[in-house]
Amino acid sequence: MIRRRRRPEDGTALVELTWLGILLLIPMLWIVMSVFEVQRGAFGVSAAARAAGRAYALAPTDAEGRRRAEIVARQALADQGLADAPLKVTVTCTPYPSSCHQGTSVITVRIATRVDLPMLPAVLGGDAPSFALDATHTVPIGQFQEIDVGTGDAQTP
Repeated sequence: MIRRRRRPEDGTALVELTWLGILLLIPMLWIVMSVFEVQRGAFGVSAAARAAGRAYALAPTDAEGRRRAEIVARQALADQGLADAPLKVTVTCTPYPSSCHQGTSVITVRIATRVDLPMLPAVLGGDAPSFALDATHTVPIGQFQEIDVGTGDAQTP
């Protein structure tokens, strides 16, 4: 009969708890940070769509409206810390698709972007994982109008 000497187990629970805590805490921390990053992106893309719709409606021409819409959308994303995020601005108009600043047109601006999820290096599988986001905002023409400061009258494009 072979006798084995029992080692004392004093302190092993603390070591096991520490390792288990680290192994569970790191993924939980990544999940929480990813959710916050996606929420920040959702706020930014929503604000960008709203601002771009207003800027387009206030512009005197469709070409100027597209330029202004992209500028204010980029600024709204930058305000949320997403200055380097890719940006796609799409503008559609009904019932006059060729001229958005006409009569009773309704302008719909769609902003599409993506946010990269934090703390995952490209080594783990190519590109950094990302989350696609988009938002739309609809503005009837005439809701926002430029006002001539001297007369107080609305200007028509």
